[in-house]
Amino acid sequence: MNIKEIKALAAVLRQADLTSLEYSQGDMHIKLERCGGGMVTIQQPAAIQTALPAAGNSPQALDTNDFNNLCEVKAPMVGVFYAAPAPDAKPYVRVGDMVEKGQVICIIEAMKLMNDITAPASGRIVDICTQDGAVIEYGQTIMKIV
Repeated sequence: MNIKEIKALAAVLRQADLTSLEYSQGDMHIKLERCGGGMVTIQQPAAIQTALPAAGNSPQALDTNDFNNLCEVKAPMVGVFYAAPAPDAKPYVRVGDMVEKGQVICIIEAMKLMNDITAPASGRIVDICTQDGAVIEYGQTIMKIV
């Protein structure tokens, strides 16, 4: 299966507003799942995982990401997730952006206090698993970095 066929399946997943889709062809089997940030995760039987950006984003980093070193950024508290420092400002990070360890990647508002959340590792943002303004739980995955 080539990337064009996978993109077509991802488009079906989004257009039908599905959260997951399984596809088999011969001995190949993949499962597509959507996270809250519009990303599509592909699961293959051999535990190989790849991420495709949502429509409009470039898949240029697909071949260069090492998903064996995936780092999930988890919420350290319950609160409201903000992707940008102000409603009219650009987001701290977007899918595909490179980040350095310690760089601010989002804000969580808890009890009227704004808490900067920093990248626990250097790498590329491959998934933002929540939407701006969403209430998040302690331990919930916010972003994924490879």
